[in-house]
Amino acid sequence: MAVLLALSRAIDAANSFIGKAISWFILVAVLISAVNAVTRKLFSLSSNAWLEAQWYLFSAVFLIAAGYTLLNNEHVKVDLLYSRYSRRTQLWVEILGTIFFLMPFCLITIYLSWPVFEAKFASGETSNNTGGLVLWPVWLMIPIGFGLLALQGVSEIIKRIAILQGRIPDKVAGEDAEAEAL
Repeated sequence: MAVLLALSRAIDAANSFIGKAISWFILVAVLISAVNAVTRKLFSLSSNAWLEAQWYLFSAVFLIAAGYTLLNNEHVKVDLLYSRYSRRTQLWVEILGTIFFLMPFCLITIYLSWPVFEAKFASGETSNNTGGLVLWPVWLMIPIGFGLLALQGVSEIIKRIAILQGRIPDKVAGEDAEAEAL
């Protein structure tokens, strides 16, 4: 289990670094948007490439930071029954949900998006918009993003099993206990 926990820490560190780094793309996208708006209004100059660059940047943030979002437990959950379960049952729901839903979804998405990326890369296809950008970089983000999300899923499974075995503390249970004490 020590080796698996070391792997989990490495995955967490990688997704944390990538997530924090990629978040700067939001600022870059906002700056591109502002410059594009100003040049369009003041000088009647605009470019589809600038609009597509914004789309690429937002896509990168959404896709590539998905693993970081899972790491920080910030993803959307629809909680109908989960909060009524004991913490042990919640951990099992998370483990089984990751194994049977998240992992297959990620792997199928990687499997289906990779050939599209390869075709766009090989052809050098560009956007249909005048002055548009090449398409392969945005298609590459899909398998990378889902790959990072799948890796984070592996890390989360390892951590949940370690919590069940009492090898690491349960941070969520610790937060709940602190909230009840207040």
